[in-house]
Amino acid sequence: MGIIKFKPTTPTRRFGNVYDFSEITTSKPHKPLTEIKKRTGGRNLHGHITCRHRGGGHKRRIRLLDFLRKKHGVKAVVLTIEYDPNRSARIALVEYMDDKEKAYILAPDGLKVGDVVESGENGEIKAGNHLPLRSIPPGTPVHNIEVIPGKGAKLVRSAGCAAQILSKETEYAHIKLPSGEVRMIPIDSYATVGQCSNLDRENIILGKAGRKRWLGWNPANRGVAMNPVDHPLGGGEGKTSGGRNPVSPWGLPTRGYKTRTRNKNTNKYIVKDRRA
Repeated sequence: MGIIKFKPTTPTRRFGNVYDFSEITTSKPHKPLTEIKKRTGGRNLHGHITCRHRGGGHKRRIRLLDFLRKKHGVKAVVLTIEYDPNRSARIALVEYMDDKEKAYILAPDGLKVGDVVESGENGEIKAGNHLPLRSIPPGTPVHNIEVIPGKGAKLVRSAGCAAQILSKETEYAHIKLPSGEVRMIPIDSYATVGQCSNLDRENIILGKAGRKRWLGWNPANRGVAMNPVDHPLGGGEGKTSGGRNPVSPWGLPTRGYKTRTRNKNTNKYIVKDRRA
């Protein structure tokens, strides 16, 4: 896995780079494990824009990943390492040895075609195996972590991410997340050993606005460049910096303003805040 740097033949090529995709083993997904992705353009069922700056982009298919991995004690062979347009990490197509069922899983760094992975309490501590936190020793890097046992993995699923098990108590394990937050997670929750794949994700430079459009992002205009009728920061003689704290087009503060409104009961599971 590496990055291709182009010769600076145009302004676009001067700074942009791309993956070499050396770890990818096939260009086509397993069709039965995909479905059509309908695009909304950021609009809800009434046609109103609820998520700005979205639209266009390349056509995609959704890969149906198995975040639960509930076939415990059954070994699976890695068939392919694939690119997923809907996420930053790579995915792996595995085939279970008992009934030849196929499934997509998140590929950890270093996983190769032909490797054998499994899930369950008695699994080996190696990259790609899905074990409960009670079976993983402290200090082990993990990803693809469940928050509630049996609900499927929710945390640490992006490219290059890894959490660390700091300690374990009777009911909870202390997990240090990539953000720096230390959180208590039930010790019966499952996690995948290893670091998430595609470590070069942070080194990619798009290089031109068109590549951002391919990803489905539309341009975002600055509020200070608008007219007063369009934005609270707009208008003024000459160029101004706004004259007030940053706000949204509807006057809501956008820097340092707390907007979290749901499930505040989970705050008690945060041992160390990521902003501390």
